[in-house]
Amino acid sequence: MTTETRFPKVTIYSTTWCGDCRRSKRLLDAHGVPYEEINIEDSPDAAREVMRLNNGRRSVPTILIENGQVLTEPSDRELAAALGLNH
Repeated sequence: MTTETRFPKVTIYSTTWCGDCRRSKRLLDAHGVPYEEINIEDSPDAAREVMRLNNGRRSVPTILIENGQVLTEPSDRELAAALGLNH
């Protein structure tokens, strides 16, 4: 019998040039955490949402987790802890 790990839904707001975005995606990929990526350079609505979530700042990565957590520019440790990952 196999057990499937259930991760909460993760949405990552990012840009193509953001090193912290790439680092966060690497961590998610390494642990097999599926996520939806939204490039705020391609979506004015997404850019406005990031600014709303961050008190007017256009900070990426901004990561939304299904349980209601919003992480802005998290460290690998913070992101792993929010998802219950061993890091």
